[in-house]
Amino acid sequence: MLIDAHQHFWFYDPERDGWITEDMQRIRRDFLPADLEPVLKQNGIDGCVAVQADQSEAETLFLLQLSEAYDFIKGVVGWVDLRAENLYERLEFFSQFEELKGFRHVVQGEPDDFMMRPEFIRGVRQLAAFDWTYDILIYPSQLKAALHLVRTIPEVPFIIDHLAKPYIRDQKITTWSNYMAEIAKNPNVSCKVSGMVTEADWQTWKPDDFRPYLDVVFEHFGPDRLAFGSDWPVCLVAAEYEQMKAIVEDYVKPWGEEVRQKVFGGNAVKFYSL
Repeated sequence: MLIDAHQHFWFYDPERDGWITEDMQRIRRDFLPADLEPVLKQNGIDGCVAVQADQSEAETLFLLQLSEAYDFIKGVVGWVDLRAENLYERLEFFSQFEELKGFRHVVQGEPDDFMMRPEFIRGVRQLAAFDWTYDILIYPSQLKAALHLVRTIPEVPFIIDHLAKPYIRDQKITTWSNYMAEIAKNPNVSCKVSGMVTEADWQTWKPDDFRPYLDVVFEHFGPDRLAFGSDWPVCLVAAEYEQMKAIVEDYVKPWGEEVRQKVFGGNAVKFYSL
């Protein structure tokens, strides 16, 4: 089964979706399963994992409704307030939904020490009781806090979204690379090979721009802890779905078919229990 481990759906709301700036005109509209389904078929992808883009329980329920209506949505990564006093109660409520595989917080919009704060750590730790995963969405400046988080809670499976958004446009790699190597030493952490095109120059990127960053994650995480994700429709500001997929396909080709099957599905199925 080939899986796209990271994509989004939304009814576009300019107020709520303020992160979609004016230079992202192409994605300032609704994106729903009917838009994605033919794209997945054209690219030979069997299913996907829908990931939250808004910090609300309504978003989680919206994605769960879509997963019930569309068989190709194999799992949902939702949002819940991990710092809430009544978190356990909310997690018990969400445990009725089989398609819910884990949670995410848009930490890239928070202070750099956010993931080191006791109330956040306490919340993430509670996910273990329900066998849920946690998606780490950060910028490289937050990698130190991410390292602290994954070391502190070895019982929760973590996956880093978009390679932690390295500064591909500026070709900066050293500090990011050092932290990723340290984080990868924790066996409870995987990484999504996703979202890279939006960290490069949207107009002039070349496939070779991504190779040094892919080298780092393949070296440190290895072929068993990496999962392809398109980050559709966000990727559309810089690349078509086919282009995003081709970057990863071409990179894994020399590794052989077994590794391709893992990166393009097997690892996501295992990580999210799809």
